[in-house]
Amino acid sequence: MKHFPIFLAVEGRRIVVSGGGAAAMAKLRLLLKTRGHITVFAADPAPEIADWAEAARLRLVRRAAGPGDALCAALFYAANDDAAEDARVARLARADGALVNMVDNLDGSQFITPAIVDRDPVTVAIGTEGAAPVLARAIKRDLEARLPVGLGVLARAGKAFRRAAEALPMGRARREFWAAWYDRAGPRALSQGGAAALRPALDALLADRLDPAPAAGHVAFVGAGPGDPELLTLRARRLLDAADVVIHDRLVTPAILELARREAEIVDVGKTGFGPSTPQAEIDRLIVHHAAQGAQVVRLKGGDATVFGRLDEEIEALEAAGIAYTIVPGITAASAAVASIGQSLTRRGRNASVRLLTGHDMQGFADHDWAALARPGEVAAIYMGKRAARFLQGRLLMHGAAPDTPVTVVENAARDGERVLATTLARLEPALGEAALDGPALVLFGLAPRGAAALRDTPAAPEIRPLKEAY
Repeated sequence: MKHFPIFLAVEGRRIVVSGGGAAAMAKLRLLLKTRGHITVFAADPAPEIADWAEAARLRLVRRAAGPGDALCAALFYAANDDAAEDARVARLARADGALVNMVDNLDGSQFITPAIVDRDPVTVAIGTEGAAPVLARAIKRDLEARLPVGLGVLARAGKAFRRAAEALPMGRARREFWAAWYDRAGPRALSQGGAAALRPALDALLADRLDPAPAAGHVAFVGAGPGDPELLTLRARRLLDAADVVIHDRLVTPAILELARREAEIVDVGKTGFGPSTPQAEIDRLIVHHAAQGAQVVRLKGGDATVFGRLDEEIEALEAAGIAYTIVPGITAASAAVASIGQSLTRRGRNASVRLLTGHDMQGFADHDWAALARPGEVAAIYMGKRAARFLQGRLLMHGAAPDTPVTVVENAARDGERVLATTLARLEPALGEAALDGPALVLFGLAPRGAAALRDTPAAPEIRPLKEAY
């Protein structure tokens, strides 16, 4: 992140613009929405700028900017439609201590002006580090369609009511009150009775919330998928946004954890095969402890929570404590891995079933029905199979599996850094050792990558569509 997004207080402060043409006018149309004191330096200003000065919306100085003209200015815009003049005035403004923006000159600017969705006092700013202004405008159009004009009215009513809402306890009670206001009660009151109906609606909503029943804790077991945030379900994203506590496994990526509320407590209880691990009893205790305090807990597991996720042990701990839970499925690693190689787990005429196996369990390398798996045409997705590869290879060959049976190992499936190793059962070791894979990997027994990979790796550009929900 080269530019840190902030909202700068400009009420009553100087904002200086050098320039009187098209570039200056584009900035001024936005700056005039602020409560800053705007000064424009331009020897030959456009008529609109002169009109704004005549209406006392800004101060116009009919000359080029000079030394000292940016003293005490919060912001300075070099917008002269002339690169040399912009460079000259920018040097002077920096010497005066002002933050400088040079229009259409990212390298010469100390700050950038983002695309803005204005629902005063709600403001949404979109920036792309100057790399993709067209994309920023597309996102702005998307948000403009989503956020109704009345949102600002709701926000102003809420701001005026904040003192009254302090009667509610800090934390979740207040968050849920405001969520109910902006999601349901406020829009309904505005649509039915206009602005005059907002204060009575706020009073009624507060009265309903002042004597609530004690909050009951709840645990959602959420599958985080293979690691790509775009592969999360919508329900998983909503639960992350509402969670008070997120208890996550080692394989959950930072990009997914970023989707949690900023105020949420994030607890890492990662386990590593044959390495340091949080004891299961401690994980159970943490889940029960937070939920018993009334927290909304998301137990976030890589892939799908129901596949090799020790889900039953954690559910049993909740049932013993009388705590409610839900299970939200996710995309398991097997699905992500076969998608990466352009295959399917089952295929008519090849295999009517597929096995999901673990390479090791609590006792060490896991034992399976090797004779059945060694039959021609069988397919298996082997989780945690990287360390157990030599053991698996030996057992399968011993039970008659063909040495040329295809085996594919997918590391970091559906994540940055994904790698695919295509080999055969006979070559699984040493090929796996030579590849030196160090990320989470899934072994696909009986499957080889489909050809024409280049066609799969070049998806069509996504279409940006307006979001359908209003809030």
